[in-house]
Amino acid sequence: MSEAPSASVQLAGMVFAVLLVDPEGLVHEANPSAEELLGRSARRIIGCRLLDLMSIAPERVEKSLLETDTQLIARGLTVNAAGRDHLVNLSCSPLHAHPGWRVITVSEAGQGGNENEDDDRTELRAPAVLAHEIKNPLSAIRGASQLLAKRASERDKPLATMIEGEVARIAELIDRMQQLGSSNPVETEPCNLHEAIRGAMATVRAGRSNACELVEEFDPSLPQVQADRGALEQVLINLLANACDASVGVEDARVVVRTRFVSGLVFSAIRLGKPVRLPVEITVTDMGRGVPPELRDQIFEPFVSGKSQGQGLGLALVRKLLRDMGGRVAHERDERAGLTHFRINLPVAQKED
Repeated sequence: MSEAPSASVQLAGMVFAVLLVDPEGLVHEANPSAEELLGRSARRIIGCRLLDLMSIAPERVEKSLLETDTQLIARGLTVNAAGRDHLVNLSCSPLHAHPGWRVITVSEAGQGGNENEDDDRTELRAPAVLAHEIKNPLSAIRGASQLLAKRASERDKPLATMIEGEVARIAELIDRMQQLGSSNPVETEPCNLHEAIRGAMATVRAGRSNACELVEEFDPSLPQVQADRGALEQVLINLLANACDASVGVEDARVVVRTRFVSGLVFSAIRLGKPVRLPVEITVTDMGRGVPPELRDQIFEPFVSGKSQGQGLGLALVRKLLRDMGGRVAHERDERAGLTHFRINLPVAQKED
């Protein structure tokens, strides 16, 4: 039997940040995921005060962390680290044999991660089943409207055309609901990231008369990603179209698509029972007003939309497609710069044996 891995090896392999903090609130140990969360090496973390490395909202959680004998489990917190906001789950475990010492864990939560995926799938199956039941009578209505359009007088034809158009719109909505509830496995393969992005850009430009300027800021050295090319293009089309919608009325509006490689466990997901690194990042940035603050925590949930005529399914579908590929999506608003960022993270393509 091989020797069991040591505690330090186990900590290094964890997909969430682990920090050992002393009675004075200083960090004594940090695993690689903590390095990625805090944006600095363990050497620069150790010896620093925990709350100097990251700020936590709400403030009452920060105060609880200062009470060294308090056990704490909190979900859905906002942590600002290395200049970026993260939606996280946090735990604080006191080491009673060593008074004042505690272990802090921080794991990404919400914003398109894989947490609570089974619950989400269960919630989405119901509308998918309902959609299936609606489709049959809807087809009959469409057929009747087409027949009516042929027989109607010139005065009544616009009404028949309107009925057919509304049926088509509802059918499209139902198709998207069924996609959300689908549990079919996604087949991924090595994919040229920049070809997929350019394909999505071409589709958006061709389909929108008011498409704003789409700007590429690509890292040409990036490796291929493991993805479904068609699903990835659909994700990008949704994000680019949303960015263009958000830019309406903005002078000299530009939507920037940036790609980069972010080393290490910046974001992690559990796929097929194994931790997966997601170092390839795509960021879609627009200059619009951004998602209303009261909706930002739920923006990837079905039927949540910041648009007056929005259905609230586009971003939910984006999250679902990326989850199926083992990736994730996150939203970030930079109020100071007036920019909205949607970040996609994907795994590097698997090497063939």
